[in-house]
Order: sequence, then structure tokens, then C-alpha cells
Amino acid sequence: MTKARKNKESEWFGYRRVKPEEKTRRVVGVFDSVANKYDLMNDLMSGGIHRLWKNRFVQMMHPRASRALLDVAGGTGDIAFRYRAKAGDEARITVCDLNREMLKVGRDRAVDRGYLKGFEWVAGNAEKLPFDDCKFNLYSIAFGLRNVTHIDDALSEAYRVLKPGGEFFCLEFSHVKNAALRKLYDEYSFRVIPKIGETVAQDRESYQYLVESIRQFPKQAELAERMTEAGFEKIRVINLSGGIAAIHTGIRL
Repeated sequence: MTKARKNKESEWFGYRRVKPEEKTRRVVGVFDSVANKYDLMNDLMSGGIHRLWKNRFVQMMHPRASRALLDVAGGTGDIAFRYRAKAGDEARITVCDLNREMLKVGRDRAVDRGYLKGFEWVAGNAEKLPFDDCKFNLYSIAFGLRNVTHIDDALSEAYRVLKPGGEFFCLEFSHVKNAALRKLYDEYSFRVIPKIGETVAQDRESYQYLVESIRQFPKQAELAERMTEAGFEKIRVINLSGGIAAIHTGIRL
């Protein structure tokens, strides 16, 4: 990968050109705004299909208590709770999120579920994780990588904190393959989703950004290439719902 391509998304907040440090601040602001409505909005925007995607995503991790999980950008606990339900009471799960409001939502939900042990909630940036090398068996990031300012730095950090043999899992909105479906999806995304955000979350602008950020995210093959550049091997790409979302996996050998 050439230097010109590395972290090329860092200057774009949706379709607006910004400085990288401004993008990070704006992303924090978006999730401060939507934290309490985030999972409800996911249901409304996807018709609940995101739940099926997440179930498959976690199933692919083969959850076991012996496999320590780092879930990045997972502040509300959606992935972590699914993993815990499968791995059992002795599971070791660390949730790391840049946004403290999202972490607060996740911690409160963990208490509501009676999950009083086995979880660590850490405020941190995916681009510079506050963890030692070779610490985790699994790294997951769901619907978070496209909001990271420096994607290639985040991929390198994921590689660093995984143990040899550790596995990387990314679930993210992606690029629709079929032209007819893509046209329908674009129409829905740009016309309907911001209106839902305005009505339910009283925040049209944040959901306009989220729609635009999907279009700015690397296509499936490019993200796989960038994972290779970060050091991952045995990379797999699984399209969901025709490419509306995709799961990328890789291994640190």
C-alpha cells in the first residue's frame, strides 16, 4: 500500500472535507448525540436485520470462556452481550470505545442483565489502543471501523494486541453488488434514514453523516487488501444481504 492511500479517509467526515483531528471530534459528537437511541435507530433503519447480522458475526467467533475478547467501538454492549451469552459466566470481555456516553449505556445495560463480572469497560481510541501487545484471542469491531479517522492505524493496532493465532472480526456496512438493489438502497438511505433520525433521535445531521460514511468506506476487496498490509493472513469476506453489510475476518499467525 502506498503512503498516498494510507488512511485516506482521515480527511473526510461523510462528504465534507475536514482535518483529521476535526473528524475525530465530530465523530465523538455524533455518538454523544445518538447514544441513548443508537440501538433503537439500528432497528428502525435496518428493519431489525442488523440483529441477524450480529448473531452470525458472534457465532463465527466460536465463543468460549477461554478466548479473551476485545470488542472495539462496542460501547453499548450489543456484541459483548451476545458473546457472553454464548461463552458463559467465565467469559473475559473488554469493551473499548472512544465515546464515554456509549460506554455508559453499555455499563448500565450490563447491570440490568446481571452481568456484574467478566466485563471491563475502557475509554480508548482504536488507533492507539491502551493495551499490551499480544493480549487478546479475539478482536471484534461492529459498525465502528468506518467511523475511525485512521483506518490503517486501527488495523495495525488490532494486529498488535492479538496473540499469535488470534482472530480479527469486522462487521460493517459495505457496498451492494447488484445494481438494481444498490439503487433502491441508495434511495432509502438518503431519503428515509435522515428523516427517521430527525423524528426519533431529533438529529437529522448525525444520520446524514452515517449514511455518507457508508459510501466513503472501502469496498470489500480494498478492505481485505488493507488487512493484508496490516499483517493479517487467511482473510475471508462474507457479504450479507447482497453486500449491504459484510464480515471481514483475518488471523494473526
